[in-house]
Formats: sequence, C-alpha cells, structure tokens
Amino acid sequence: MAGTDSSASSRQSSFNSLAKDLELPLEQGCLTIVVLGASGDLAKKKTFPALYHLFEQGFLQSGEVHIVGYARTNLSDDGLRGRIRAYLKGASEEHVSEFLQLIKYVSGSYDSGEGFEKLNKEISDYEMSNNSGSSRRLFYLALPPSVYPSVCKMIRTYCMSPTSRTGWTRVIVEKPFGRDLDSAEELSSQLGELFQEDQLYRIDHYLGKELVQNLLVLRFANRLFLPLWNRDNVDNIQIVFREDFGTDGRGGYFDQYGIIRDIIQNHLLQVFCLVAMEKPVSLKPEHIRDEKVKVLQSVNPIKDEEVVLGQYQGYKDDPTVPDDSNTPTFASIVLRVHNERWEGVPFILKAGKALNSRKAEIRVQFKDVPGDIFKCKKQGRNEFVIRLQPSEAMYMKLTVKKPGLEMATEQSELDLSYGMRYQDVKIPEAYERLILDTIRGDQQHFVRRDELKAAWQIFTPLLHNIDAGKLKAVSYKPGSRGPKEADELSEKVGYMQTHGYIWIPPTLA
Repeated sequence: MAGTDSSASSRQSSFNSLAKDLELPLEQGCLTIVVLGASGDLAKKKTFPALYHLFEQGFLQSGEVHIVGYARTNLSDDGLRGRIRAYLKGASEEHVSEFLQLIKYVSGSYDSGEGFEKLNKEISDYEMSNNSGSSRRLFYLALPPSVYPSVCKMIRTYCMSPTSRTGWTRVIVEKPFGRDLDSAEELSSQLGELFQEDQLYRIDHYLGKELVQNLLVLRFANRLFLPLWNRDNVDNIQIVFREDFGTDGRGGYFDQYGIIRDIIQNHLLQVFCLVAMEKPVSLKPEHIRDEKVKVLQSVNPIKDEEVVLGQYQGYKDDPTVPDDSNTPTFASIVLRVHNERWEGVPFILKAGKALNSRKAEIRVQFKDVPGDIFKCKKQGRNEFVIRLQPSEAMYMKLTVKKPGLEMATEQSELDLSYGMRYQDVKIPEAYERLILDTIRGDQQHFVRRDELKAAWQIFTPLLHNIDAGKLKAVSYKPGSRGPKEADELSEKVGYMQTHGYIWIPPTLA
C-alpha cells in the first residue's frame, strides 16, 4: 500500500534528515490541502497529479492528509475524482483508488462567504475526526491572478487554522504576479494585508526543475568552477527557452502578456539569479533569497539597442489576436550586471515560440585560449552547457585531438546525461517538489516580495516601451531560429557560435 512500504519509509527518513539540516520543523498530524480552481486545466494536469505522486512515494500519508477541491462548477466528489483519474494514466490502480478516496469537493463562488463557510466546515469536520490537535491548512490557488485578492480575503475571513490548535495556514499563488511594477506592488500590498510573508508562496515551477535545483550544488560544491565562474574567464552566458509550437488556440490569452512577461521576466530571470548570485552564507531559504535579490539589484537598465523582439508569421491569424498586435512571441534581451564578478559579461536571455526546436538550456561560454598554438579558434570556444529540458544533461564542450595520425583538432564533450547516468531514478516533476517544500515550510524555491519587486524594476521600462509601440516586433518564419537580428545581437555582444558540432543526447539503444 502507498505510504507503508520500506522505500516510502526510507524517503520519509531522508526528508526528515534534510529538514533537520535546514532547521525546518518536523511536523506530524492533520494536513488539509485545498485546491481552488479544482475543475480547471492547471489543477487537473499539474496540481492533482503532483499530489498523487507525493502520496505514491509516501510523503502524503493516508489518515494524515485530506484533499479538498473547490470551484464554481457543480460537481460531486465522484465527479471530481473521475476528472482527476483521467490524468493519472499508467499509475497503479490500487494506489490511484486509495488516493482518490482522500479527495472531497466543495462548490462555491470565489467572492462570497457562503461557499467558504462550507469549505471551512469540511476542513473542520475532518480535523475534529482526526483528533490530532493540529490544523495545517495549505491553499493552492490554481486560479487567474485577478481573483487572488478576493479569494485570499475569503480564506482569511473564513478558513484560517483555528488558534486553539497547533499548525499553520499557507497559500500558494501562481504567476503572473502582475503586469508591471505598479500592478505587482498593488497585488503584493493586497495579499500582504491579509497574510504574513512566511505564509505566502509565490510559485515559479522552473525553480522546481531538477537541473535548476542542481545549480547551487554545481557552483558551490565543486572546486573546479569556483575560480572560473567570473569575468576573468567567462565571455558571455546565454539562458535560452525555445518552443517548436505557437500559441495553439491560446492567442487571446497570450496576447495579454507576451513572451517577456510569460517566460523571461519570471522563469529565465530566476535561472539567471542562480547562475549569477554570490555564495550564500548557508542553505537557509532567506540567505539564498538575499543573494538573489542582491544580484537583481545589480542589473543595469536594459538598453533598447540590446533588445530584439519578434512575432512569428501567422500569429495574428488567430481570431482572438488583434490585427495590430505588437505582442512579441520572441525576445532576446541582454542583461548587464554591475558588480565585481560580472562587470562586462553579457547575459543573453532568449525565449521564443514557433521555433525550429524545443529546449531550455544555459550556455556558459568561456574566453578564447590565449596563444592558440593549435589554430582551433574557428572551431569554437569551450562551453559549459546545462540542458534543463528535454533530455536533462550537463556537458562541457572541449577541443580534443581528432583520432588518427594527423595532429588535427575537433570539438567533443564531457557529458553527464541524466537518462544514462540515472537510469533507475525517476526525476520528480517540479510541482511535486514545490508542493512538498510548502508543506515543510521551505521557501527557498519561491519568490519573495522584494525579489519580485526587483525583477519588475528591471523589465517594466522595456515593457512600457513595447506596449506604447516604441519598440516593434520584427516578423520571423515559424520553424526558424527566430529573427536573424537576434543572432546578430548575440554575435555583437561576444557570443561565438560553434560550427560543425552538434550535441547528440546519448541513448541506451
């Protein structure tokens, strides 16, 4: 049974050990997880499957956890369970059935007290029957940000953990956190009036990805990288997100935000922080987030001449997209960090839709070798590549002697491909990790209010210029690399493309 086998016990023991190292409280007893927006796509495709996998691995225990879905849709408990079951394909039927029995459903509005009073009664009845004396309540808002203030007000008014019991109330909110600095600050103020900062968990699922989580270990646990990770050795750094499909019927929604708000200002900027930040004094969440804020505050204002915007041909064929839309579906932006470590090193943040490949990666390109006696500069520089998705990997592009009798060189790699090295290990989904972090009270991988403010301060002037039509998106063909101007910008700021080398993910075949 889930939650009772030896492997689950082992994982729980490891979790307890890590929690002790991070000085997190080891809590037992009654836990209620409320998924608001339970009938929506995000909840069905991401939130509930993540909760199932935590249950399957023993991190959520039968008898200690109660899961409640809340939405406006008129559904029964079994109706919601049936919808969730459709997204748990390939799982053990025994475990799925046991998990689904933990789930109840409450229907109600997001801005009136009646539904939340019913929700609180459902939670309270479970807590009383559990008889543990604790009341841990986690609210996951799988909802549009426009309803966050009203929903959080309802939670604060009707559904907080009672003071007569030990425990806590925590709220997870999804991006986007505003459209610019002013709207983000307004939203932060509204939520800040209702909850303490340690009760709010602003989720960015990119921070839960395995290779993103590995960045701190990679940088600060390996002597090899400590003397190299600076302006003396690094020429430029690219952080790239590419999709090989367009907006696929979501054009109207996407057009409200664009690729910068949707991907670069949050996902790629969070990766940037982990690549560029200084070593924290410890692994405590606040120490790590302090260093992220410092590097964000060191970023110079973005120059218009170091920005390329694109919009793929056919984007405006979507009837939900305005004919005069200037919303970028591609952007390449150069960030400059004004500090001792990174002065003069361009960080190229690039994201786009309808391109020729799908991938997300970090490329740290090192400077040329001085005194190039092998005349191999034209083949390309050393690069350290961290492939975030798909085919998770880390590899170093090196110049080596080409096998044979001639003294000829070529580019090859030192390769750690996760699919080969960790064949029997299931890499957890980002939402699994982040929900578990919330339960244990670890805010390391969540966005703090001052961090959010610093991020918006970087991008708001640029976004306002785009919205005002001062910067135009150039057209590019679907299935291409994007606008040629983006490659020209990368070359202008120092990136040297490798010619004649393609990394091929190793396979077991």
